Amino acid sequence: MEVKGDDYRVWYEQSDTVIYCQGSLRLAGTEEYAPIVQILENVIAQNPKKITLNLCELEFLNSSGINVLSKFVIKVRQKETIKITVQGSENIPWQGKSLKNLQRLMPSLKLDWI
Repeated sequence: MEVKGDDYRVWYEQSDTVIYCQGSLRLAGTEEYAPIVQILENVIAQNPKKITLNLCELEFLNSSGINVLSKFVIKVRQKETIKITVQGSENIPWQGKSLKNLQRLMPSLKLDWI
């Protein structure tokens, strides 16, 4: 599963249950994020024991994208059987504050700074 744009790429590696996001996600609203939401929902539907969301190479994420990630984390929390780890980069300014907010939505979410 993969979605590509001019300056971003989102894909899922089923073998190690990692969702990767790279580049700059500056999509306009829910409709443009729909293919990415589909990937996220497909991963949840597979009901893996754990999911890793690797954002280390995601340089920019707009508010619509943060909303998409927040909804994804809430859906994972509702499943109750899936553990989630979010990997972020300390070198990308937006991630520090925004990723900590994901932990507020799901206190068991593990944050790894790489």
